[in-house]
Amino acid sequence: MAVPIDDSQTIPLLKDVFLPINPRFSSIMVRDQDGRMKWKRVQVKPEEHVKVPKFPECNSPELYDQYFGDYVTRILTERTPQNKPLWEIHIINNPTRNAAGTLIFKLHHALGDGYSLMGALLSCLQRTSSNSQQAKKSMFKKLPSFISSFFNSMSDFGSSLIKTRMIVDDKTPLRSGYEGTVSMPFTLSHISLYIDNIKAIKSKLGVTINDVITGLIFYGIRLYMQEIDRMARKANSTCVVMLNTRNVRGYQSVKEMQKSKVKGLWGNKISFLQVPIPKLGQSKISNPLEFIWNARKQIKKKRRSFSVYLIGLLLDLEMKIRGPEAVAKIIYKTLRNSSVVISNLFGPMEQMTLANHPISGLYFTMTGGPENVDITIMSYVKVIRITLRTLKGFVDEQKFKFCIEKAYDVMFKAAMEISETPNKN
Repeated sequence: MAVPIDDSQTIPLLKDVFLPINPRFSSIMVRDQDGRMKWKRVQVKPEEHVKVPKFPECNSPELYDQYFGDYVTRILTERTPQNKPLWEIHIINNPTRNAAGTLIFKLHHALGDGYSLMGALLSCLQRTSSNSQQAKKSMFKKLPSFISSFFNSMSDFGSSLIKTRMIVDDKTPLRSGYEGTVSMPFTLSHISLYIDNIKAIKSKLGVTINDVITGLIFYGIRLYMQEIDRMARKANSTCVVMLNTRNVRGYQSVKEMQKSKVKGLWGNKISFLQVPIPKLGQSKISNPLEFIWNARKQIKKKRRSFSVYLIGLLLDLEMKIRGPEAVAKIIYKTLRNSSVVISNLFGPMEQMTLANHPISGLYFTMTGGPENVDITIMSYVKVIRITLRTLKGFVDEQKFKFCIEKAYDVMFKAAMEISETPNKN
């Protein structure tokens, strides 16, 4: 938040705005007679879900940053209580270097996926201007409905199933191979990039924003691996990109989601791409822009495949036949066998407020999976914010952040030196 948070408005806001969004916010999960999980409405006491931590008094934003980081690490590790609705609100009214106050929504994935929950959040926010520009698309663009290559579809779908069940990534400085990391502490770090600069790279190379972001992240990953263990720069590593499979453009309002014709928009409508992270050979060291063109080639191939929709259908079928726990096991195995998970949400393109509190930034992360590294990407106004969630004590989060920033700096400089758009299609 750009100003300190008036927490006296929290309970009325939850009762009048947040809880009516969806019945799941007023429900818990219980087992029926057949052993399947289902939602059960309960009486909600909003005050039990609101946490307001008190940090030691100090005059240093840097010290408050440390207190804030330690607090976030703790709540990322804690399991959400199952005996009450699966959400919490944390109000941190201590200033950090990035904000005068911070509001954290901790939401269990059972409530819905990123699309559902972002739609819910946007319904709680107000625009500071009357000009309405909703988030219309994802940087990881939806795959087209009509695809030309049946063989690509079958190949990608088959390799995804094999990868999920049998093939495991190499151990690297970003993949420990440890079991039980779900309960271990993680840390968060953030990188902010101006969208206009990303667009400048995009225009110079004749690619998409998606290609640029993916390429610089992959390059940063390999730079970090090489920094820690030179041999790891050529390790077999896979990135799992989480996707929304809804055939819609932009977020729907809560009222639209609750209409009978589109009620199916709420929930978990997800699939994933498994993308090999390019190895850091000599040619890519001398020309790091190859990472962007490689990302373009990989993603273009995936877009021509029905694989994402086939995986989504498989997960939907598992949900209907065996329930959410079976789906969770498939996703868990996929993430456990891979090195990095990427997810993104396209946020508002204009300044927003919450109960008359100007919002200075938005970001999200994921928790509860077996992976050691999550990379989440969210745009807000003119900034793209990359959030790194890394296993504490295993990943050097500051060095990893530095390598991603270095990848961006190197790629921006290299792209700006190009006088003519290369033909890499």
